[in-house]
Amino acid sequence: MQEKIDSALDKYSKIIEPKIAEVLGAHVDEKHREIVKYQIFTGGKRLRPALAFLTCQLLGGKEKEAVYPAAGLEILHNYSLIIDDIIDNSELRRGKSTAWHKFGKSITSCIGIDYAAAIFEAANKSKKPIEISNLFTKTLKTIVDGEILDILFERAGRGKEPYILKNRYAKITEKDFFDMAGKKTAALFKACCSAGGILAGATKEETAALGKYGYNLGLAFQIQDDILDIFGDEKSFGKEIGKDIIERKGGNIIIMLALKNLPKKEQEKILTIMRKNKVSAGEVGEIMKYIAKTDSFQRAKDLEEKFAGAARKNLTSLPKNKWNKILEEITRFIILREK
Repeated sequence: MQEKIDSALDKYSKIIEPKIAEVLGAHVDEKHREIVKYQIFTGGKRLRPALAFLTCQLLGGKEKEAVYPAAGLEILHNYSLIIDDIIDNSELRRGKSTAWHKFGKSITSCIGIDYAAAIFEAANKSKKPIEISNLFTKTLKTIVDGEILDILFERAGRGKEPYILKNRYAKITEKDFFDMAGKKTAALFKACCSAGGILAGATKEETAALGKYGYNLGLAFQIQDDILDIFGDEKSFGKEIGKDIIERKGGNIIIMLALKNLPKKEQEKILTIMRKNKVSAGEVGEIMKYIAKTDSFQRAKDLEEKFAGAARKNLTSLPKNKWNKILEEITRFIILREK
C-alpha cells in the first residue's frame, strides 16, 4: 500500500505542478517569476492536494475537476509556510534555505502577496468557484488564528511586540494545544477533504465525514511533526532538530507532556531555559535529557494513533472503493513518516 500512496502522490504532483506555475506566474513580471516559484518548488510531498483528488474521486467526482482547487490548496499551504518561516526566523525547510533566508524578508513578504492572490485565482478556475473561494477564505483565516495562538504560546522573545507581551499564555493546557493545532494544521487538512466533497457534489453528511477525517488526520500529522522536532533525524526531517526548544515554543506536545510528568524542580529548569532570550545548543541538549526521562514519546504516539484511528473510523460511512483504501492507508503513512 505504501507504493500506492507514493504512486498517487507522484501522479497528483505531476498533474498540479504546471497549474501551480500557471496561477503563480500569472500577472507577475517575467523577471520575478523564478523567485515567486522558489518556495513551492523546493519540494514537498503534495499530500494536501492529493487529499482533494482522492476525496473527490472517492465520491464519484472526476479527477480533472479537482486540478485547480488542489493547486490552490498547495499554494495556500506554502503561503502559510512563507509567513511561518518569517515569524520564526527559520532558515531551513525541506533541507533548503527558506524563502526569506534566500531573498530577504522584504522581498519574501512581497512574494507572499502573490501567493495570497494566486490562491483565489485557482479557486476562480474551479468547477464551483464561490463554494471553493468561501472554503479557502474560512480556512486561511482559521490558520491565522492558529498561528497567533502558536506565537502566544512561546515562553519568551518578541520583546518589542507589546500585544504578545501582554497576551502571552502563562500556562498552556492540552486543550489549548489542540485548539491551536486544530486551527493551524488540521483546518487545512479538513479543507482539502471538504473541497473534494464539494467538487464531487457530496451530501452534507458525506462532506461532514470527509471534514472530520481530514481534521483528525491533521491532528495526527501535527503530533508527528512535534515528535520529529524532538526525536527525529535532521537529515530525514529536513529541519533542525530541537528547533521548537530553540524558538521557545510552548505549543509542542512532547514538551508539554514532559513538563506535565517531570518533578517541579526539573519543570522549572526547563522553563527557565525556555524563558531566556537565547537558548544555546548545550541547553537544548539539557532539555532533551529531561524529556528523555519521561514517557512523553509514547504518550504522544498513543495520541496520534487515537486521532489516526478516528480518521479511519470517519471513512466507514463513505463508499468502499480503492480511493477509500488509499485514504485509510494515509492515516498510517502520516504517523510513520520521518519528514
